[in-house]
Amino acid sequence: MQDRPTVQELLDAVRVFLEEDVVPRLDGPRRYHALVAANVLAIVNRELVAEETSLLAEWRRLASLAGDDPAPPVGLAALRAAVRDATTTLAGRIRCGDADDGAFRDAVRAHLRETVVEKLRVANPRFVAR
Repeated sequence: MQDRPTVQELLDAVRVFLEEDVVPRLDGPRRYHALVAANVLAIVNRELVAEETSLLAEWRRLASLAGDDPAPPVGLAALRAAVRDATTTLAGRIRCGDADDGAFRDAVRAHLRETVVEKLRVANPRFVAR
C-alpha cells in the first residue's frame, strides 16, 4: 500500500472525473451509466471510511441483545464474520417468536433501526438527512 494517494483519494479523483468531465459530455444511457458509476465510487469510498466503526457498533448491539459482553473480535475479517454469525442467530430468535413482544422486541427494533440508518449513511446519506 502506498502512502499517497490513499484509496479514498483515488476513488474520489475518479468519481470527480466522471461527474465533472465525463457526464457533462454524455447523454442518454451512457450519461446514466456514468452517473451510476460515480455513485458506486462514492458508496465504496463511504464504506471504506465507515465500515469498521459501523461493524463494531453493530456487533456491540448484537452482543447486548444476546446478553453477551465479550471483547470485540480483532481484525476486520473477524468482525465481519462475528456480525454475520450474530445476525444469523438473531434472525433465528426472531423466527422463533422471541421478539414478538416485550423489552426484547423493543431492543431488537432499536437495533434494526440503527443498523438500517448506518447502512443508509453509506448507500444514500441524503435519505438519512431527510
